[in-house]
Amino acid sequence: MRILAFSDLHHARGKAEALVVASAQADLVIGAGDFCNHRQGLPEAMNLLGGIAAPMVVVPGNAESADELREAAHAGTHVLHGQSFEIAGIRLFGLGYGVPVTPFGAWSCDLDEVQAAALLAGCAAADILVIHSPPKGVADMTSAGHSVGSTAIRAAIERVQPRLALCGHIHDSWGVEGMIGATRVVNLGPQPNWFEVGP
Repeated sequence: MRILAFSDLHHARGKAEALVVASAQADLVIGAGDFCNHRQGLPEAMNLLGGIAAPMVVVPGNAESADELREAAHAGTHVLHGQSFEIAGIRLFGLGYGVPVTPFGAWSCDLDEVQAAALLAGCAAADILVIHSPPKGVADMTSAGHSVGSTAIRAAIERVQPRLALCGHIHDSWGVEGMIGATRVVNLGPQPNWFEVGP
């Protein structure tokens, strides 16, 4: 299966157009959160992706809630937030929001580590973990040199060992990847990222 994945679109029209064009070659499209900005303009942001015909799996970022994303998502889009989904023998599990809690204030959709761990406990097995926030210690470095990833997400990756863990959230680490055991962790960013995954 040829997978196109991205994160942190933040209502960027040009980036969305490139993703729509690229998606013609994809069997599955994954969006790892933050489609809009500050909980504003989500329907319009999702409309920018309306030309994607392939099935989509998305998680909410901290810029939109799970309910808001479900309401704005187009037909054929599967919103995961503590849920799993299987397509063509590939098992996915998704968790959105900022983890741990961000300093951005009341508009931001966040989880603390205990809340995140409770939702991740429902993931017994997965080939791909789709998360908005990165795990602690991998692809989670800010420009100031601070590691701000999630310990709960890292623990889930260590326990489940998916083949891929796809995240975003920390813009300074877009394009950075690393390994946790057998799991390849990639902080995606809003450009097209390609992966080949078989059942």
